Order: sequence, then structure tokens, then C-alpha cells
Amino acid sequence: MPQLQNMPEVKIGVVGVSRDCFPASLTNKRLDALFAELKKQKVTNVVRCGTIIENEVDAMAALADMDEQAVDAVLVYLGNFGPEGPTTIFAERFGGPVMVMAAAEENKSVLSSDRGDALCGLLNCSYNLNLRSLPAYIPQYPVAGPKEIVEELKEFTNIARVIIGMANLKVFGFGPRPADFFACNAPIGPLYDLGIEVTENSELDMLEYFKSVKGQKKAIEAIATDMAKELGKKGNSYPELLPKLAQFELALTKFMEENMGASEYAVFANKCWPAFEGAFGFVPCYINSRLAGRGIPVACEVDLYGAVSEYMVQCATELPATLLDINNSVPKDILPKTKTALKGSKLEDLFMGFHCGNTCSSCLKAGTCGMKYQLIMNRLMEEGGEPDITRGTLEGQLKPGETTMFRLQATPDCKIRSYIADGNILDINPCSFGAIGIFGIPGFARFYRHILVGQNFPHHGAIAFKKCGKTMYEVLKYLGVESIGVPLPDGVRYENENPFLVY
Repeated sequence: MPQLQNMPEVKIGVVGVSRDCFPASLTNKRLDALFAELKKQKVTNVVRCGTIIENEVDAMAALADMDEQAVDAVLVYLGNFGPEGPTTIFAERFGGPVMVMAAAEENKSVLSSDRGDALCGLLNCSYNLNLRSLPAYIPQYPVAGPKEIVEELKEFTNIARVIIGMANLKVFGFGPRPADFFACNAPIGPLYDLGIEVTENSELDMLEYFKSVKGQKKAIEAIATDMAKELGKKGNSYPELLPKLAQFELALTKFMEENMGASEYAVFANKCWPAFEGAFGFVPCYINSRLAGRGIPVACEVDLYGAVSEYMVQCATELPATLLDINNSVPKDILPKTKTALKGSKLEDLFMGFHCGNTCSSCLKAGTCGMKYQLIMNRLMEEGGEPDITRGTLEGQLKPGETTMFRLQATPDCKIRSYIADGNILDINPCSFGAIGIFGIPGFARFYRHILVGQNFPHHGAIAFKKCGKTMYEVLKYLGVESIGVPLPDGVRYENENPFLVY
């Protein structure tokens, strides 16, 4: 698998705090224990602040220390009760993602004089964070010992990576959204509210970039050679098409390099039909898959929020993601007789996720992957004849394993809503075309009706190749997203669900 790029590397600082009526040595001792555990677990992305915050002057010194150490996110660590004013001044001026945790009492011997009063201190800290309208990640069990805090630091790294990535992200859109797929359309104002830049361009801009790199024969040849290696003899169905596809890949990467501007990371949301095929002579799916495999998601059908959603789960998992249609039901006759293959899902909770061929090869099941043509477009554009301009998909069965389906979406009135669902991609042959797989999401049938349909989400969902629902939920809370749809168990009603239905 190519090395993922286009994502932040997160360095976390741990800043101890101490209320002046408690000894700072108590916080220092507990910091020593925490960093001993970090060393033991070989966690290398966490550094220690040299200042313990007891007052506002200390808060400013801690800010300077964290800036000097190039820290991206911080754990505010209450080694004892802590001073809520200086602590929250530090959090406010730091500007990046903040987690707050407090030290648990180690044993009965500390209770006589070295008690830290963490429960009380964390209450006051959270109260003052709210007074300043500051977001912070506070874990489910925020008063803990070193081992538990190290585990939370690992989770916070994933949360911070998503938040930092979004704050420095640019979405390149190419072409107007297709009228037949207008469901991908959404107001872009909320993207700016999240700190994301948007640059919308014409398909003609893309065509001009494509033409402009045609003379770079060595670069094109190198990309085509890499494509042939990736596809292998069995999957390289159209070797004569590779130079043209390589030229397009070079054009997109060149455009990204030359138009990043003030942003650090970027994704694409490109119009891919119906005019594209006639102008370029191929479908762009395989190139979309290759860029996604390097950490640069390319959403189909100018789906700006789809591209952002892909990027978010990529940052959460540090794995390539894909964007799929929540596509079709699963007939009984393709299912194995053993129920264990369904991973606990009922038949009504199965569906097929599909797209033409934008999923990278590392996320497809070994032995099923190859370049093909887009069957649906072939019927539309070439009347079902010998494929020419509809060639260029990457097709195969999705790699089985744990998954999270996710989407961030703006409503017509410029509000942000989202959904998250954990489940499995099943190791069952979908018996169909495209990049496709069978999903088992516990409770999906009701979730589909009352969240996806009931709250007007579009047909595209971002797919992670690892469970990250817990991370994404915390990210959304941190960003202030209030509407987060999740599958509910039987017996727990969705809003507006008929109470007379029997399950």
C-alpha cells in the first residue's frame, strides 16, 4: 500500500496544572508516572510541558513552551484540583484541540495529605470551559491512572488529526453538480464555518490542465508503469489506455500542488459524467482510486461533503477511505447457509455499497481487482457496444472486515448534520459489477428509514476500512454538530417513528 500523505502528523503536549493551595510537586510526581507509562508503551508523539500552570503568568509560559515544541494538541492534566481561570485561559489561547483529564488517587496512603481532589477540580474546569464557550474532549472516564490516560491519548491523537486536518483543508470542486444527482448539492457556507476552504472550478479548467501536461512524457510514462505494476497482468485489461489515464493523474496532482494556497491538505469533488467521457475519452474512476490510496480522496459527482466525509474517516483511521452509493438490497439466494457469515446482522440489515470503481486496490479483496468499463455508462453512451470512452473503472469485491459508514452534510437551511454507523463488510460474493461489497450494519433497516431517509441524507456514504465510530462521534461533538444519527436498538424509538410498530 502506498504511504498515505495529505494528513497532519499530531504531536501532543501534556500540560500539568496545580492550584496554589496544593503542592505542585503532586502534579509533578503524577506527570512522572504518566511519562514513565508513555515510555513503557513506546508512545513517541507526546511531549511534556516544562511549566506547571498555577497562575496566569504560568499559562503564558506554558503557551510559549508548547509553541517552541511545535505541539498541535494538548492534554490539560489536573495532577490536583487545578486553577480553573489560568487553565482555561491557556486552553483558549492555545487554539488547537484540547483534552482534559485528571489524576485518580493512587492508593489509600495518598489520602492523608496528598489527595488531589480530581473530581472536584474537573467539575470546575469544565464549568469554566463552558463560560468561555471552549470545546474540549473530556473522555467517558476522565479521572484515571497513567495506563488509562495513555490509552485516551492514543484516541485523542485520532480525534485531533481529524480536527486539525479539517481546519487546514481545501476542497477542489470541478464542474456543476449533475441535475440527475442533485442530491449531492448542499450549501457550502457550513464548510467555511468549519474552517474548510472551497475552490469551485469548471470542467474546462480540468480539461486545460489535462492538455497542459501532455508533453511531460517521462512523468506520464512513470505513472503508467506504476499503474501496470499495481494492476498486474490479470487486472490490466486495457494497457493501451494507461498513458491517457496517467496524463489525467498527473494533471490532477499538478493542479493540487499549484493551487493549495493557504491550505495544507486537499480533496477533490469532480464531475465524472456525462460530458467527461466524450471530452477525455475514459472514465476517471481508476485515477480517483489511486489518489484515494495515497490519502487524497476524490468524490464522484461533485459531492463536496462526500469528499470531506472521506477525508475525516481517513484521518480517524490512517487508512484509505472510499465513497459508495448506499445502493441495493441483498437477495437471499446469494447468502451462505451459515449465519456466522452475517456477523450478527439480520437479512433486513444488509445492503450493498457500490460505486463504479473509485475504491483503491488495497481496499479490495485480493484476486478480485481489475480494470474494467462502466457498464451503466456504456449502455447510456455507447448503446451497450464495444466499450471505448467508458473504460477506466477499478472493480472488485470490497475487502471484508470491520467498517464505519459516515457522512457530514449541510441542510438547505445551512445547518450541519451527520450520521455514524459501525458494522462489517461481509466476506460474501456480491455477484455484481463495480467496486462493491455486502455490508452488515446492526439495526440498519430502521436506521435507513428514520435517519438516512427520514433526515434527507443523499445516496453517498463515506466508508472506513476500520471501525472509527467512537472517534467520529467525539470529533462531531468537538465541532459542535448537534444532529448525529446513529442506529438505535430495538425498543428505542427514533423521533417520529410510529409507536404502534411491533419489532
